[in-house]
Amino acid sequence: MADTPENRALVGADEPDESMRVEMLAASLRADATDLGAFMEALAAKLGGALPQRTRIERSGGMFSHNHPVRRISVNLGDWEYVITLEHGGLAASRTHLVRGIALKSETIGVDEWIETLAAELTLLAERSTQDSAALRRLLE
Repeated sequence: MADTPENRALVGADEPDESMRVEMLAASLRADATDLGAFMEALAAKLGGALPQRTRIERSGGMFSHNHPVRRISVNLGDWEYVITLEHGGLAASRTHLVRGIALKSETIGVDEWIETLAAELTLLAERSTQDSAALRRLLE
């Protein structure tokens, strides 16, 4: 069947399917990855704006510093906490499996894998919660 507006209306495909939503979200999160400082600022703005109760942002620089760049972002999604840190001029990404708030297993993963996995988890979360679904839409804006 050809991908036309009429056929999408017949199938009800006005909304992107889950794999497309994950790809769109991952691309959105990756958008500023060439400049690591800008990437962390953009990621903090997107995640902090869309999921303020689930996102913790830490900035570096002292009280008298003029610049307070994002140093660490953590996103708590219930069973998993995703952390990305800017350190020594590079990014370090990890995820930790949590059970009742206790860290059972922490693993370092590549930044691309971190983005893909976080995007997939956010998509699953959005499917379970209307509030989180609205947050996912804000991330894609």
